Amino acid sequence: MDHFEEHLVAALREVVEDGNWQCIGDTSKFGSACTKLFSEDGEHIVLVHTEDDRYWAMDSFCPHEGGPLELGDIEDLGNGKMVLVCPWHHFDFCLETGASSTGLQNQVYEVRVVQGKVYINTQNALSLTPIPVTNTSAGVLNPDVIKVSPSEDTLCFWATKILCTPDPEDKVNLTVEVQKRWKSGEITEVGQAIPPQQPRRKEDLTVLEPGKIKRGKGGTQASRLALLHSLANIEQWAIDLSWDIIARFSAVRLQTGAALPRQFFNDFVKVAGDEAKHYHLLEKRITEQGSFFGALPVHNGLWQSATDTSDDLLARLAIVHMVHEARGLDVHPQTLSRFAAQGDQASVDILEVIYRDEITHVAAGLRWFTYICSEEGRDCLSTFHDLVKKHFKGYLKPPFNTEGRKTAGMTEEWYVPLVKPSS
Repeated sequence: MDHFEEHLVAALREVVEDGNWQCIGDTSKFGSACTKLFSEDGEHIVLVHTEDDRYWAMDSFCPHEGGPLELGDIEDLGNGKMVLVCPWHHFDFCLETGASSTGLQNQVYEVRVVQGKVYINTQNALSLTPIPVTNTSAGVLNPDVIKVSPSEDTLCFWATKILCTPDPEDKVNLTVEVQKRWKSGEITEVGQAIPPQQPRRKEDLTVLEPGKIKRGKGGTQASRLALLHSLANIEQWAIDLSWDIIARFSAVRLQTGAALPRQFFNDFVKVAGDEAKHYHLLEKRITEQGSFFGALPVHNGLWQSATDTSDDLLARLAIVHMVHEARGLDVHPQTLSRFAAQGDQASVDILEVIYRDEITHVAAGLRWFTYICSEEGRDCLSTFHDLVKKHFKGYLKPPFNTEGRKTAGMTEEWYVPLVKPSS
């Protein structure tokens, strides 16, 4: 028996030496349920250690919107099926296959334990600490020094005021009023203002680290309510993202010296109005279910994309509108089916409204991204790909809503090259 074990160990060692197996350390280092492993290509991995002393590995960024899976919960769905649940929007991923009940798919990796050491089959070097990367970016579009407008009745003044408004109902009402006044010509100047580093929130809103937010079991009313609450939280941030792009980049000058056209501000005022409508519809539906927004904890992880792109308008358009909002189109069919399967037609109707509007938001981001690139003599596709690689965590992952993206003007050459190549 001892001879057999030695032979097996020798065979596994040969696989390690000849293949892509990476030794990440002794099992004693991985006592916690989830450990993040940093990869040289930015596609970091989460190592999962289950209670039955088995190890699993998958990409650490949720395929939905890049949520940190290393902060997620491990759940047993029965029949031996274990899943890792994203802390942001509760998408589950099977530890064995990477498949999600939502239709998404995450990349999984083989794991072996040999003589007390853990090995993962991946071609990239892994580390327990971040791997330094070389900054190769160029051509960052920086805003001019912003000065506060002397007039308070400008678009940027109101944008900043909305960002500093903590109550979501007040935020929605102000957005609707400012949109009406801008569209009618009552507000005429774009102006300039200094937006806050982060929008304000109500003091009684419980904001937790993403990994601390729990969910109900799948298919229950509590689970659907938690998802509606999560979507409402997203829409509140989306209102702020729309006003932030207006206020933060109002003073930008293109390389030609030209200012942003007025139509740019028209488009994002409309986006802000749409997001306010979405929040209102979701908040009303939550109330109809006997709850209220704020009854469950929320997280502020979605603002990270705004922080990361606060000095680069092209990056903001690429990441927020052409990656995150486009991802919203991708997950729409699966999200819709979760409510339809439970006969929740009222929620289905709301999601359909949101979907139609989000297509126009992706289109707006694409339109202004290509406009700036054209004015500055940049290649649109290569610029987009470079910015996504710099600012987005990991690769883009299928399935893609090809039809929805195409309707928004985003054809496959924009996103397919950002999918992880087959190993």
